[in-house]
Amino acid sequence: MKGKKIVLPLFLAVAMLFSCTTERQQYATISKSELNNKIKGAWAGKMIGVMMGIGMEFKAAGVTFEDSIPWYPEMIERALLEDDIYGQLTFMSTMVKNQGMQTPVTKLAEIFANADFNLCHANLQARKNFFDGIMPPLSGAPEYNFHANDIDFQIESDYIGFIHPGMPQSATLMADSVGRIMAYGDGLYGGMFVSAMHAMAFFETDARTVVKKALKAIPAESGYAKAIHTVIDGYETDSVNWRTTWQKVEDAWGKSDVCVPYDPFNIDATINGAYIAMGLLFGGNDMTRTIEIAIRCGQDTDCNAANAAAVLGIIHGYDAIADEYKSHIPEMADKPFLYTDISFNKAVEYTQALAEENILANGGSIEEGTFKVPLQSAQFSGKLEQAFANKTMDRMIRMTEGEKYKLEGNWVDFSYGDGDNDLYKVSTSSGDVFETTFNGTGFSVLGSYNTDGGTAMAYIDGEPFREFNCYHRTEAGKWNGNRQHLVHKMDLEPGEHTLKIVVLDKKESASTGHKIYIERVIAYKNTDTASNP
Repeated sequence: MKGKKIVLPLFLAVAMLFSCTTERQQYATISKSELNNKIKGAWAGKMIGVMMGIGMEFKAAGVTFEDSIPWYPEMIERALLEDDIYGQLTFMSTMVKNQGMQTPVTKLAEIFANADFNLCHANLQARKNFFDGIMPPLSGAPEYNFHANDIDFQIESDYIGFIHPGMPQSATLMADSVGRIMAYGDGLYGGMFVSAMHAMAFFETDARTVVKKALKAIPAESGYAKAIHTVIDGYETDSVNWRTTWQKVEDAWGKSDVCVPYDPFNIDATINGAYIAMGLLFGGNDMTRTIEIAIRCGQDTDCNAANAAAVLGIIHGYDAIADEYKSHIPEMADKPFLYTDISFNKAVEYTQALAEENILANGGSIEEGTFKVPLQSAQFSGKLEQAFANKTMDRMIRMTEGEKYKLEGNWVDFSYGDGDNDLYKVSTSSGDVFETTFNGTGFSVLGSYNTDGGTAMAYIDGEPFREFNCYHRTEAGKWNGNRQHLVHKMDLEPGEHTLKIVVLDKKESASTGHKIYIERVIAYKNTDTASNP
């Protein structure tokens, strides 16, 4: 379907916030040079964390990472190649080069969708949704983005906090707009929490205080908030042994990922956000210790370490970061990040300009090189949103299990090879039919997008449910952890259902074929009725 185009200009967040926070307003002062020092520390911390954790990314899934964590100063230059940074720099650059805080969210989505870099999970689905005419906020909604709970927005939300020093309400209102490009529910709350932490860190001296205060920026009833509370409770019970708390988090959220439920790999924002909090709480405001714990918790180690280290970079400022971490930054500070024309120095410049704009827009002022910043407390005033709550995988049908599905027409076998040898069934012409039955309350069809992808109609119990297409400008779906969810529905009545996919005689004009790539079907049940797969 073609989604309704909804434009949410970012400036509304600033304007609405100022109108409701002027009563008994408190202020803090910060010199322009110290603001710059903290912004430099933010980006430096982000680069340090991502490079310390990049070598361990998803090498410890469902277990802690126990090997060595190497570092040498020149490693930081490779941060220029990392999507954790160039992705969000694309958003910030779009704002600076367009209408600043008045840049519509749809403009951010457009530039992000058309960017040259590859994407995966929630970001990739948001890109595909954009080209399919599904605009924000629908592009991040669970009906159209099965990755809505994933980590994507959390890892690219830092800049929102960086440009809102001392103003977490402004930051989270902006996050609530931008994040809907690719996220919803806990996936959205992860970015709101991270941006609130960064905003608060400008006028706090203790990372533990930042974590606790920023948690008020998201609904307490959300799964994400409950995970962070588990970390806080674990720290307050035993502030030395982080592994005890890690096990509690793993037991509660380690298998809650609906995106890749058949693998210990967990890319949900919730569990990875808990690891960010663990680093900050148990790290004792020490950069090395904080990064180490965030990495040793496992899963998306580079992202989690980067989010945590950026908080400390703001608290301590660039000047206080140890030379072992920052000594090489001057050598690469004017080199652009991949897919951008933005260097470290330019990122700091852009961030400072937007931060100054936000300070003034929220009722602050500047006089003789010193900012008077209107301080805000973190708070959440919206309605609770949760995607795919209380759902878990019940059964999985793979294409090697031919007795569990029926085919009509001209389907062929396919596998990627190169370490990814799972069997696909691929349609070759319109009229091809795939059919299977399952018992549960939801399903997702996993496969791949490609340049020769076609269009199909999905039927549930004989009724047409959704038309979808598998065309994308590049192949997307290689590797188990990166399969594409082609079509899904998670609100079925309990019981047996029949899924039928019919390949249509239509396709995107750029597509070279009618292929529908199917690799597995996952059936979901509510957690109180699910059996072990």
